[in-house]
Amino acid sequence: MSYYNHVLVGLDLSPESQQVIDRVKELFEDKDVRISLVHVQEPLSFAYGGDIPMDLSEVQTQMEQQAQGRLRSFCQQLELSTDHAHVLIGQPAQEMHHFAKENDVDLTVVGSHGRHGLALVFGSTANGVLHGAVCDVLAVRIKEEN
Repeated sequence: MSYYNHVLVGLDLSPESQQVIDRVKELFEDKDVRISLVHVQEPLSFAYGGDIPMDLSEVQTQMEQQAQGRLRSFCQQLELSTDHAHVLIGQPAQEMHHFAKENDVDLTVVGSHGRHGLALVFGSTANGVLHGAVCDVLAVRIKEEN
């Protein structure tokens, strides 16, 4: 029996997400654990603040479909069915906290670039997930490619 029963893997779907998937596979491939892959997209209206007088819902839908496709490929690598892939809309840390509470998650895994100073203050999703988490958090160190 594994100490963790349900693992949430938060992915930004950047090329570095593969490093997070590789670590999850390494840690849990032979364990009896449920894995949920989650990608959170901020609504386009957040990004543009309503400054653009146009309907962005079609673009948002296309972005969600692309995210689902990427998550499906990660599901294949982890030998998971696609019902383990979730695209959520909102603020990443808040949505992952909510998902963890609602789905009895006992470990959240995220990638971390190890930023310091102002870079940490102005945009570390991993830091946001850590603060306010309802479960353990594992930050996978992302190795920068040279």
